[in-house]
Amino acid sequence: MTIDAAAAPSPFLSGLLTPVTDERDDRDLEVVGELPAGLRGMFVRNGPNPQFAPIGRYHPFDGDGMVHAVYVEDGTARYRNRWIESKGLLAERKRGAAQFGGLAELSRIDPEVVAEAGIVKNTANTHTVRHADRILALMEACPPTQLSRELETLGEWDFDGRLQGAMTAHPKVDPVNGELHFFGYSPFPPYLRYHVADASGALVHSTDIELPDPVMMHDFALTEHHVLFLDAPALFDVHAAMAGGPLVRWEPEQGTRLGVLARRGDGASIRWFELDPSYVVHVFNAWDDGERIELRAPRFAAMPGGFAFDNPTGREAPMPWRWSIDLAAGTVHDEQTDDRAGEFPRVNDQLASRRTRYLYNCQARTWEFEFEFHGVVKYDLDADTSQARHYAPSEVSGEHVFAPDPDGTAEDDGWLLSFVTDRATDTTDLVVLDARDVAAEPVARVRIPRRVPIGFHANWLPDR
Repeated sequence: MTIDAAAAPSPFLSGLLTPVTDERDDRDLEVVGELPAGLRGMFVRNGPNPQFAPIGRYHPFDGDGMVHAVYVEDGTARYRNRWIESKGLLAERKRGAAQFGGLAELSRIDPEVVAEAGIVKNTANTHTVRHADRILALMEACPPTQLSRELETLGEWDFDGRLQGAMTAHPKVDPVNGELHFFGYSPFPPYLRYHVADASGALVHSTDIELPDPVMMHDFALTEHHVLFLDAPALFDVHAAMAGGPLVRWEPEQGTRLGVLARRGDGASIRWFELDPSYVVHVFNAWDDGERIELRAPRFAAMPGGFAFDNPTGREAPMPWRWSIDLAAGTVHDEQTDDRAGEFPRVNDQLASRRTRYLYNCQARTWEFEFEFHGVVKYDLDADTSQARHYAPSEVSGEHVFAPDPDGTAEDDGWLLSFVTDRATDTTDLVVLDARDVAAEPVARVRIPRRVPIGFHANWLPDR
């Protein structure tokens, strides 16, 4: 059973978000231009792709995870896609229909399904990360799901039973010591936990951080010596959701706080700094500068959208922002750094948690429903300049991931990779830009033999 897009009950199941219904493995893809010799590895993009028609209202956060990968080696490319076979999806396949409600409209779940798959469907549809030779597919309400390099589902990974609770979709890998830093949040106490896994993948540190209310916290930041948490007033209300109301509501009068904690610190020692009401979905990067911490991220004036279709909150576009935290003085200075809205920020991950000169941000034509990214802007913090690449009017891009040139020496020696879909032809390319000159024509376009639905986050996993 598959979804009839023409009769789709949600704007999130049509157009660029129309689910695909098959799994493919296509080799020797057509390449326009030339793939760089140094580009060797796999580009992985995760996203929602429900296999069965949803129960009630649908939000893209609900969709079954589907991973799309392009393997690049010796100038050739191969495409493969696979559903993430969660316990929930397997239970639905067994019954031939959806069994779980969504975030926009909760529903009762058959007790037999709960016994097989749990009360929350672990779609693992948001992001992927590689750590300690494990590829993990992530959604922030559940433990990670381990995948093989061929995208086969190997099952949930709970760090040998040491992980209690969920794992964020945006963990941070320290490029120097190989540690994995992450957190988990919950609508039920404890509301926030911070974790560290060492380079071997062993969970070596966990601590609870007290919050006054349960909040939706999608991302955080890591520096060489600190972790930063943004406590914004996007409050969970499970009781309201069970009565048909929104699961998350925006309460700006409660303000926003920025928490600073030493790496592997005790949660009780966190320092909080008051900010104007605002919401950060994703961060570029953060770094230490003596007694100061610099944080860069796109900033929303309010939580963007929520889970209600008619909720106008957060329609203002996210603007690039800078926070400078003076630990000695106990103050924060913040300012907008550009008037061009953007999201899905990235840097060269080889410098994550250390100062980066270059920031890459996606620009969009609209911030409604189908977020129509149409290009990328590169910021040079040293020169205080920028350059941008915009695609054709009919093209919509995704997140731009930095793939470093293994023979490079400069921070921007490498390429930016993104799926770009053409509405006019209903086709998708993997576009390769020279990160040193993003405004130039693409170095290469890999023709994907099918349209790839718009999804969430991507990563580049280089061959070693």
